[in-house]
Amino acid sequence: MSQSPVKFGTDGWRGVIADDFTFANVRLAAEAIAAYVHHHEDPARGLCIGYDTRFGSKAFARACAEVAAATGIPVMLADRITPTPALSYGVRARGAAGGIMITSSHNPAQWNGVKYKASYGGSGKPSIIAQIESYLGKPVPRAATPAPIEEVNFLPPYLQAIESFADLNLIAKCGLKFCTDSMYGAGGTILSDIFTRIGVDHLAIRSNPNPLFPGINPEPIEPHIRALGEAVVANGCHAGLCTDGDADRIGATDEHGNFVDPHKIYSVLLSWVLRRKGWPGAVTRAFNTTRMLDRIARKHGRELIEHGIGFKFVCDYMLEREILMGGEESGGIGFQRHLPERDGLLNALLLANVMAEEGKTLGQLVADLQSEYGEHQYGRIDLHIPDDVKNGAIARAKGLKPGDPVFAGMPVLRVETLDGVKFYLDNPQAASKPNAAETWLLLRASGTEPLMRIYTESCSKESVARLLESARGFALAGH
Repeated sequence: MSQSPVKFGTDGWRGVIADDFTFANVRLAAEAIAAYVHHHEDPARGLCIGYDTRFGSKAFARACAEVAAATGIPVMLADRITPTPALSYGVRARGAAGGIMITSSHNPAQWNGVKYKASYGGSGKPSIIAQIESYLGKPVPRAATPAPIEEVNFLPPYLQAIESFADLNLIAKCGLKFCTDSMYGAGGTILSDIFTRIGVDHLAIRSNPNPLFPGINPEPIEPHIRALGEAVVANGCHAGLCTDGDADRIGATDEHGNFVDPHKIYSVLLSWVLRRKGWPGAVTRAFNTTRMLDRIARKHGRELIEHGIGFKFVCDYMLEREILMGGEESGGIGFQRHLPERDGLLNALLLANVMAEEGKTLGQLVADLQSEYGEHQYGRIDLHIPDDVKNGAIARAKGLKPGDPVFAGMPVLRVETLDGVKFYLDNPQAASKPNAAETWLLLRASGTEPLMRIYTESCSKESVARLLESARGFALAGH
């Protein structure tokens, strides 16, 4: 039996448009999803289907709708470009059996993808995805007459939800100026329209849909976020708020145009929620995220759960127990009381909310955290290296022991292997810094491509740079 061209990963299937992401393969994926719904859900509850700004997304969404309807599943098909969290919200609010989102999130323009959203309004659990995969290439019975396809606007109820979650009255009165950036993606003019309606001074950039994402990947990190920083400085804004291609991830810049990484965003939001809201629940974070979150949670007496890398782990915890917030390194942050899902648009509104309530710029909020919890600096590099070099580096890393001074001359204190190989290091610079951040370095190999990611956190930008360079040398030593 030949290998199926469709392979569902942790958050669906992605492929290069016109190479493996073709109408035939998208229909194959849709048939497998339809089969899953018939076998494991109530098909009468229907499927919600949405799409982003990528090339062909609307037509691919229509193809999925026709496949599902042909098997007798009623379809609610988005009548316009829709952010992923709005589709997820629609699935849960409408009591649908599940949802399909046509998007490739933050990937380059030549990619597109199919995400499956489960009935609870979040990504399908690994067990669900495995079941969907098991139906790939198997025939699905056709209904005598196709079920209806209804065109739906998923935005109004979703917007009502995020607007009531944040305090728009407070934001309206704050006197601060913002710049919003949708990176040509599904966030569109949503934030800008909200700010316009409530009378907040702002400007919007890259809010027009463009499937080419000219000059960038729609990922809210450096260097793609640079235009936002420049616009913030040129227009005297107090912060820049950015969402990725399908608007489920957040990025930001401070008033000086400096990139504020997702770790700082999560820390700002968590500190504010614990101080101002006191909502119940534990806090979760991925293995490659800042340890500042541990310090914030500890100060407020909250349990902190560390888990593997990927939002699916956050979602799993949110389905099992009371969770206040969960997040990952790439800007995906979620609140259980909203959805077991990342939501870049909600988090952008909440950042504005924090600034309004504290009367501070984003840069001042970050500086306050660094002062209270110790300076935490973070860095990451992606090495595109052959599989044999990647696997060799991981094997050598697993052989390192406490005391080995392999990375920038800093001895290894301990090793953790929850997801990749993580070294806690004895950084001499920490001795001279008050409340210094723990220094750690993580090597993690991609399971699907010739790629290794190296992450590090330390108490200064200098040691972050030295550690990344040292780890790069270590990884390439077998090249």
